Amino acid sequence: MVERVYIETTVVSYLTARPNRDVVIAGHQQITHEWWDTRRASYELCVSQLARKEAGAGDPKLHRNGLTC
Repeated sequence: MVERVYIETTVVSYLTARPNRDVVIAGHQQITHEWWDTRRASYELCVSQLARKEAGAGDPKLHRNGLTC
């Protein structure tokens, strides 16, 4: 059985935002991208309706598929 991971809006933000000049935020972005590229396939990714609504208020061109719940 595949483990389920709930993704919150911050993850989506780090994945879609332009690189940040703040070294801490840039580090979070890099770690998030690395996890997304190397580990996400190991989990069933889910997102709450609230997170969908928050993310939906952003740029629709940056929408990513792959969230199943």
